[in-house]
Amino acid sequence: MAQRRIAREKSQFGSLYRGRQGQWSWLAHRVTGVAIILFLFAHVVDTALVGWGPSAYNRVVHVYQNPIVGLLELGLVAAVIYHALNGIRIMIIDFWPKASDWQRQLSYATLTVFVASMLPIAVVMISHILKEHF
Repeated sequence: MAQRRIAREKSQFGSLYRGRQGQWSWLAHRVTGVAIILFLFAHVVDTALVGWGPSAYNRVVHVYQNPIVGLLELGLVAAVIYHALNGIRIMIIDFWPKASDWQRQLSYATLTVFVASMLPIAVVMISHILKEHF
């Protein structure tokens, strides 16, 4: 009787969901959205420093010349591009319900366009960072 009860409880929860393209794109969409909002908040705060005078603003803006901040800007560009491309994928699925049958292919297409667009952007931004700081 005890064995039967344990077996029933395990089957009640089903198998472990391993996650596929839809889950990972959902997670990446949320993470990039939060990253963009955090940048927006920081941007509003640093722009508001103009009210405290030019010297306060210039001190904060000087921090942005750090190469680590340059890499963070590259991450911001990547977040914006991925978020936009994945948003288009989501709209396609929302407006054409049959497109959900092509979820995997759309996810791979989104990732392919993202990588293809980020490669030249990364080369330009990283070369600029290296030229300016090293």
